[in-house]
Order: sequence, then C-alpha cells, then structure tokens
Amino acid sequence: MTDANGAAYGDGAAAAAGDGTSADAGSAPADVFARRPKRADARRNYEKLLSAAREAFAEAGVSASLEDIARRARVGIGTLYRHFPTRQDLFESVYVDEVEALCRAADELAGLPPWDALAGWLRRFVSYAATKRAIAEALNHDSPVFATCRKAIDAAGRPLLRRAQESGDARPDASFDDVLRLVGGVTMYPFADPAQLERVLTMALDGIRVRRPPG
Repeated sequence: MTDANGAAYGDGAAAAAGDGTSADAGSAPADVFARRPKRADARRNYEKLLSAAREAFAEAGVSASLEDIARRARVGIGTLYRHFPTRQDLFESVYVDEVEALCRAADELAGLPPWDALAGWLRRFVSYAATKRAIAEALNHDSPVFATCRKAIDAAGRPLLRRAQESGDARPDASFDDVLRLVGGVTMYPFADPAQLERVLTMALDGIRVRRPPG
C-alpha cells in the first residue's frame, strides 16, 4: 500500500502506523542505522556527501551525476565510492539520514506543549517527505532498512500525536496514518515560493488541530 502522496512514508504508511508499535517520545531508535564513520575527517566527508547528494537529487532527480555530487561536496570521486560503493548505497544513506533527523526532532520537540511539539515535528516531516519524493523511484523498497525506518518514524511521531490528542489539541478521530497522509500530501506538487508552502501546510495542520473557544 502506498501513502497518499506516493512517497512520503515509504511503501506502507498504513502498515507502519497500524503495526502495533508504540513508544514514548524519545524512544525512537534515532541512531539505529548508525552508518557514519567514526573518524572525524571521514565523518565530515560523509556528511558533506550526503548534503551534496540531497541537493543534487532535488535539482536533477535520481539521475544526478555522482561526479557532480563529489564536486559539490569538494571531495574526490574515490572518496564518494569509499563511503558509498554503489548508487543504491547513496540513495539509501540519504533516506536514512532524513529518517534519523526526523527521529531526533521528536526528541528535541518533546518538551514543548503538546500541539507545538506535534506541529513542529510534522513540519519536519514535510522536509523528509520532500527528500523521499526526490529519490523514491530509485529506492529499493525490499531492503530491510525500510521496515526499520518505518518503525522508527512510528516510534518517533505517534507519541506526539497521542499527547496532543490527550491534551485536547488534536482531533481524537485522527489516526497517525491519517495525519502523515494529510501532511505528506503537501509535498505532492511544487510551490511558487516558501510563503505558499507555509500557507498550505498551515491549512493541513488546521485540519488536525482542535481550537478551544476563547475564554
């Protein structure tokens, strides 16, 4: 089953949201995929390559040249291949990096009021979904990393929704899958500018939020 925007959550938003996984905020395995080199210089190059790849894929799609990615990162092509022996390794690593950032964001936001924490995380989810969309066609969805990623996203975000529902700030009838489909759909079409993206995202969030009457 695919999600509403065809790419935002992987190849099974409903499966991940309904697999019974439950966790407290902060328990998401944010570093479960730990692929980063331990040496500081190698880690810097790894991070530069991921950033350059994300940028190149956003601009040129999955056919972006590996030589161009190395050039953007200001490293040699040999360095790229040492970190990512195949193009698929690079695609997966970019995807996993986004999932890790999404999980870290749940930790960072958990101390905020319930609605602020959920809305902040969903805004970060939009960034993840946009990156996923750029490389979706090239990702190997049979890779075991995707099941792990889906569980990590579930463990990171589901407690934030539950807390917002318990506080009366989010619709009680909204499932986690509903919320991801709604917000992930924001990335379905390109926007004229950041202001338009913000307006549309705010409309989506308003569909989830329960506003209390004044006084």
